[in-house]
Amino acid sequence: MKKIFLLLASVIFAAGICVTFGGSPASARGSNAAATPTPIPAVTPTLVPKPTPDDEVIKIDTDLVNLTVRVVDRNNHVINNIPEKDFKIFEDGVLQKIGFFSTSEVPTNYAIVVDNSGSMRSQIEKVIEAGKIMVNTNRPADATEIVRFVSSDKIEVKQDFTSNKDDLKYALDNMNIEGGQTAIIDAVYLAVQSIDEYKKTQKSDDHRRKALILVSDGEDRSSFYNMEQLFELLKESEVQIYVIGFTDELGKTGNFIGKSPQGKARAFLDRMATETGGKAYYPTSLNDLPRLATEISNELRTQYSIGYEPSNDKHDGTYRSIRVSVDDCPDKQRRIAITRAGRTADKDIVPPNAQKSPTPVKNP
Repeated sequence: MKKIFLLLASVIFAAGICVTFGGSPASARGSNAAATPTPIPAVTPTLVPKPTPDDEVIKIDTDLVNLTVRVVDRNNHVINNIPEKDFKIFEDGVLQKIGFFSTSEVPTNYAIVVDNSGSMRSQIEKVIEAGKIMVNTNRPADATEIVRFVSSDKIEVKQDFTSNKDDLKYALDNMNIEGGQTAIIDAVYLAVQSIDEYKKTQKSDDHRRKALILVSDGEDRSSFYNMEQLFELLKESEVQIYVIGFTDELGKTGNFIGKSPQGKARAFLDRMATETGGKAYYPTSLNDLPRLATEISNELRTQYSIGYEPSNDKHDGTYRSIRVSVDDCPDKQRRIAITRAGRTADKDIVPPNAQKSPTPVKNP
């Protein structure tokens, strides 16, 4: 069933607005109400899908930090089959003990998040084709979600996480362009939350990879969340972001105050990819899309899965920088490891009697 994945789901109590998860695409397109910029409360209520009785969640108490790492040479070519002994992980400059290492292909949970605003009108058909190429590479254990977005009140899950390729292709075929103030930050923020919540429903800790593939021009016009709030969320998540950015049609002229619209968009997209260990692509032609779709799909499945037990085991909510190094090849060829820039440590939960959390309001 299609759901309307609305921006104010996580701030519903503070804004005093009733939100319904569910409904038809037509009802979503008919809404012109803009999201009211309300300060986010100290305790943010969150609405998440409730697991069915059969979806028993098995929680594993572990502090293992999971990394997805890709290794390239000086020419950015991927290098495979590197042994564990060649890797070193540093957190805040301190060498860490590797507790899990795998070069084998592992299942991937990923979302395809597509800008459906007017600026994507000329690209959308090729984007849908590229999305189908990615879906066709899915393995049986992979799960994919399809999200379309325009403005803050038009962020829609066209297809929940599923391994059914026909359902995913149907969702891609039913995307449509419409007007609105593009809310890229909001769409990415909510999609990352959705990926993280879905991972919690998995019945075992199988070291699944988590990724988000964003297709957009990169120009955010009107989001409820701001950029720093988004990057704070990304520091707490293991989601890798891959970007296909159509920025060529944005203005290239800046001024003494700041960068050009194109420069700002590229800086934003590059930062998302770099800080999460992903990658940004900027096609010069629509004919590049099939190749890029195949390349992204291959990268998602040919990376190293590495986990480490942090020597700093404090649950204080602080940010910890992460660096992975790889020994050079025997022939002295340099090998470069790419992963997320850091993480935010878990924070001990405040006892229930110390702080009262607001209860989300639901439509009757």
